[in-house]
Amino acid sequence: MITTNYTRLFVILLCSLLCFSSCSRKITENGKASYYADKFEGRKTASGETFHQNGLTAAHRTLPFGTKVKVINISNGKSVTVRVNDRGPFSQGRVIDLSRKAAKRIGMLSTGVAVVEIKYKKKKK
Repeated sequence: MITTNYTRLFVILLCSLLCFSSCSRKITENGKASYYADKFEGRKTASGETFHQNGLTAAHRTLPFGTKVKVINISNGKSVTVRVNDRGPFSQGRVIDLSRKAAKRIGMLSTGVAVVEIKYKKKKK
């Protein structure tokens, strides 16, 4: 009788854990990051927001607007968290475009392009 109760409790807990863990998954992408040129300052982004170089924002081809993304510069280990508010980049091999402030935080201003790892949670529909 007690074993049966513990077994039921275990099954319920296991099912709950599986249900909650399937609601969001951590995704990692690797590739090159670049940052926006100054000429885009004040222009509208694909989300309708005005772009500002001093914001911590980014462009990604497919992630929903508002997604928070952690960007890690592979060469120095520096990271920054940005919010997706635009579409791009449109150069082959690049996975994300960063604002100038975000690029500075991960130490890529002098190179203009850096190999990065990006991490984010993908929510199930």
